[in-house]
Amino acid sequence: MSVAVLTAIAVFIIAVFRMLNVSSQPQKPSFFCRDKQFLNRVLKFAPQLEDPYVPTRLWGFSGHVQTILYSVFGRVRCPCPKGDRRFLILDDGTTLTYDLFKPTLNEPELEGITVVIVPGICNSSESDYIRTFVNYTQNQGYRCAVLNHVGALHNVPVTASRIFTYGHTDDLHVMLCNLSEHYPNTKIIIIGYSMGGNLVTKYLGESRHNRPSSVIAGVSICQPYDALKATGVLLHWQNFRRLYLYALTEAIKALILKHRSKLLADDIKEQYSLIEKDIISAATLPELDDAYTRKVNNFKNLHEFYRWSSCLHYINNVKTPMIFINSRDDPLVPEDLLIPIQNFAKSKDNILYMELMHGGHLGFFEGGFMYPNPIAWLDRTLVTLLPGLREHCLDDMKKTAVY
Repeated sequence: MSVAVLTAIAVFIIAVFRMLNVSSQPQKPSFFCRDKQFLNRVLKFAPQLEDPYVPTRLWGFSGHVQTILYSVFGRVRCPCPKGDRRFLILDDGTTLTYDLFKPTLNEPELEGITVVIVPGICNSSESDYIRTFVNYTQNQGYRCAVLNHVGALHNVPVTASRIFTYGHTDDLHVMLCNLSEHYPNTKIIIIGYSMGGNLVTKYLGESRHNRPSSVIAGVSICQPYDALKATGVLLHWQNFRRLYLYALTEAIKALILKHRSKLLADDIKEQYSLIEKDIISAATLPELDDAYTRKVNNFKNLHEFYRWSSCLHYINNVKTPMIFINSRDDPLVPEDLLIPIQNFAKSKDNILYMELMHGGHLGFFEGGFMYPNPIAWLDRTLVTLLPGLREHCLDDMKKTAVY
């Protein structure tokens, strides 16, 4: 074998090892929290958070690989939890659904807790990572309820002129009210993934006088906080972000075209001044949002729409205890977008921000050399956060009742 061939092989191996970031080592999460009592309460029930997160050795230290494997496979082993689907017809004619899953483990002290799950973009209760988390949470004794984003389910038709969008929190509100009516004594902890994390945070920061008092805490995972800056960053080719933006654009466009008989009917196009060929030819998310999303949500321009959508402009009004989780190697959420949440957590009580060095976008695969553990670090961690949030909130309620 020639020296040139050996050199080429060596360069290729070095490039692969650098891409996989195999020289990295497991690291502990970083905590940003002014409220030490809140932090200590969380760590009391989740002491493993003070241990390093150990990604899958061969590829888990690469944010790109974690993100791609999560988006393609969801989770290593995907169960099929059985739940009841509830249908709600909204005032605008939208058919809203959410799935309710009962606990499989009989834990009397946990019967009063319902974990509400808000999936990421284009996702639902049928997404692999949601099913895996629901099954794991059920088995720990918790009731779960999953919001199905309008338009995301294959077998539920769109019955109005819209699908989900990044900042539309009314669907979540209707679901929470309905859930509270059926379970008046339950306490609700809301967990949101990516876009779902934005919706949870925005909802808890909005001025709503009729928000159910049963909502006691929220958790946000891998969200970018600012839609305007996030889409601007994703337009760049650096770190392959433009490819991720293309995938997001095509996913949303596919949903629109799947329901085109309703969403792009002649009367709808006339009502919102929609041009179908502009929607079909949109190559980026801002182009698609300008051609479709901002129009059907009645915004004059993208800047107004993205500002309204972003939880960053509502976060200072959040009074409900919240935990935020991001990873520094998330290719969709660069480190600059994490500075506002770091500062927020350092300036307000009942807020904890956890930042991991590795994990990618919603990946957080854990253990093994090449084949990861069936339960991801994220799923395991989220369940351990629940009792700490529950105790913290119930103690606050007792103190308020005394005074």
